[in-house]
Amino acid sequence: MYREFYGLRDIPFSLTPDPRFLYFTASHREVMANLHYGIQHGKGLIVATGEVGTGKTTMLRAMLARLDRSVLTCYIFNPGLGVSEFYHYIATSFGVTQFSSKSDLLMKLGKLLMTRHARGLRSVLIVDEAQGLSRDLLEEIRLLLNFETYTEKQLQIILAGQPELRGVLNDPSLRQLKQRISLRCDISPLRADEVPAYIRARLKTAGATRLDLFTSDAVALIYRASEGIPRLVNNICDNALLNGFASEAKQITQKIISDVVEELDLLRPSIDADETEAFLGGLPTRSIISDNAKEDWRKFEHQNRPQLRAAEAAPLRSARAQVAPNQEAPRAQPRAATSQINSDSAKASNGNESTNGAADFGIVTNDSEKRA
Repeated sequence: MYREFYGLRDIPFSLTPDPRFLYFTASHREVMANLHYGIQHGKGLIVATGEVGTGKTTMLRAMLARLDRSVLTCYIFNPGLGVSEFYHYIATSFGVTQFSSKSDLLMKLGKLLMTRHARGLRSVLIVDEAQGLSRDLLEEIRLLLNFETYTEKQLQIILAGQPELRGVLNDPSLRQLKQRISLRCDISPLRADEVPAYIRARLKTAGATRLDLFTSDAVALIYRASEGIPRLVNNICDNALLNGFASEAKQITQKIISDVVEELDLLRPSIDADETEAFLGGLPTRSIISDNAKEDWRKFEHQNRPQLRAAEAAPLRSARAQVAPNQEAPRAQPRAATSQINSDSAKASNGNESTNGAADFGIVTNDSEKRA
């Protein structure tokens, strides 16, 4: 809908895991290097974790697209399978179509893996959303790692999942599986300085003629609301382009992003902040005054500006009575005799204490006047 208006060939911020739009941050490059290294050198079990929406599935699909056709792969994206369904899925992906029992399947699968390994070919099993695997399936995965030679694993297994996968693997009942993990890697959210480059990279891949469709203030708010999660960044940007098209805005401003963020309810933190970054300081504090309140104050200030300026220019009035220069100040009324006696007796009884007390409170007295 908005592609022609903003000069785009494709939709730049789709939520589907399209490998063309994969933006390689430092953590993405590290994960990709670990996956390639583990498969190439037959490391066996590799575990990749990342927060929801950080691009795990996109990374896996990009890796599959880079692999040579000689690599035999089985990609499982639904962890809610039973044991028999799990083996049936693997057998179908690896081309083992006829088997009478689980033992028959394992024998044929072992023969296939041994033949491919002898020819220098790799076989890979990839399980996405692995934090949802049952204990029975995790035990079967451990047993599949027994297809090995003296030096290398014949089947490479990649478990990708959310941070909860670490807790699952830390279960004492799965310590045998945990000990077989050869490589671990983690996909981190985007940093504040990576979000602008991420947005420009996706716009460029989509064929945009202009890469400055989002203002710097808008990008800063995108990072604040998304917490660096690429999926949330895509969702915010896609809705912002749609709102900008509806309002015929040539550039996406902070106001448009603010409206989108409120519509999507994304100002509540969903992940824990990094403790080191928090102590070093983060983004400047976001304004706590809503835009409507700011606009109301601007109107009030514009309407009452003459009165405010007049009040600022007027000198402060003293609380004492104003006396004209040629007018004699009014004399104090004589005190009663009893009042004078009480005052003199109080001074005599206080002595130096009154003087010291006055000094303590910063009161300066004139000794000559006091003696008089």
